[in-house]
Amino acid sequence: MLPVLFDNEERFRQGFTRGLEKLLLDEQLGSFVLVLANAIYDEQLWIQLKPAIRKRFTELALQVRHVLGAGRRLEHAPDDVLVFLKLMAVGLDGLQTTRFRQAGPWQLQYNQLRAFRPARMSDACIHALHAPFDNNAFHFNKAFLRKETIWEGELLGHHCRLLYNKFPFAPLHGILVMEPDERHPQYLGKFAHEYLWRLMETLGERLPDCGFGYNSRGACSSVNHQHVQTYVGKSNGYPVEDPIWQHNGGSHIWPLPCEVFSDADAAWHFIEELHHHNQAYNLLYRPGKLFIIQRAMQGSYQHSHWATGFAWAEVAGAITLFNAEDFDSLQEHAIHEELERLKTCV
Repeated sequence: MLPVLFDNEERFRQGFTRGLEKLLLDEQLGSFVLVLANAIYDEQLWIQLKPAIRKRFTELALQVRHVLGAGRRLEHAPDDVLVFLKLMAVGLDGLQTTRFRQAGPWQLQYNQLRAFRPARMSDACIHALHAPFDNNAFHFNKAFLRKETIWEGELLGHHCRLLYNKFPFAPLHGILVMEPDERHPQYLGKFAHEYLWRLMETLGERLPDCGFGYNSRGACSSVNHQHVQTYVGKSNGYPVEDPIWQHNGGSHIWPLPCEVFSDADAAWHFIEELHHHNQAYNLLYRPGKLFIIQRAMQGSYQHSHWATGFAWAEVAGAITLFNAEDFDSLQEHAIHEELERLKTCV
């Protein structure tokens, strides 16, 4: 049995939206930023939440001006203060909702607000797939994240926590933490893989357009606490799923080494080999199917100026851009070449 939230896409969207409305009442700048980022990504959410967001922004901006004007310190996380000050500089009317277009087979999005996101571990130079869990580093058990939880409870017999993605780049974007209190690092084990496979098959019966994205350590995973990124409602799928590609039975060659598995055991044996060779990878779980994409370790190559770091969505063919000019001008061949650059160390 699945919780009611996962009955269908409409039910999931309702629960997702109610959580955002509740967060708007919170006093912290970080809660407002999360709500705004999720609404600005999704046109339906933006239409529904915009009046309340505008009212809350005015209230918070007035508070910030008053505190700073009195020479006092803002009692908020420094990252959230920085993002909010950027929002005050641009203004709500200066923000654009996320724009999308195709460049050949590639899906592009201009995500203006995500450009305000502070740098995370995904920018670091990584050399090993495994590192022990560090309770002093950022992780998903931090007390302040409790209010950013969409749902928490039992899924197929195991405790899970579903959080909002603070700066989303996928529809109804979440972070699923499996057995959070066990403090597993971001290193996929056999049990976790098999559990994700079963969970995806089960969820797929009610949410056919859902998926899990996974970044290994060294493949732009920014938090060393075992999790996958979830999305619901991407009806057109990711470019890597297109039947034109050789790994799907077509004739075109994907620019990175990509394997597709319809058997959980076979997929695990392949992942185990990647671990043995310390090979970075990204995963896309879909109902009854897993795409495994090998890539160079982050920090071992130099991105083009327009690239913002390639994680699971980018290596699956969906490119997020922060610069409007890059969004308008980027060509198909440039994306293909950038993906090929990631295989130089594979």
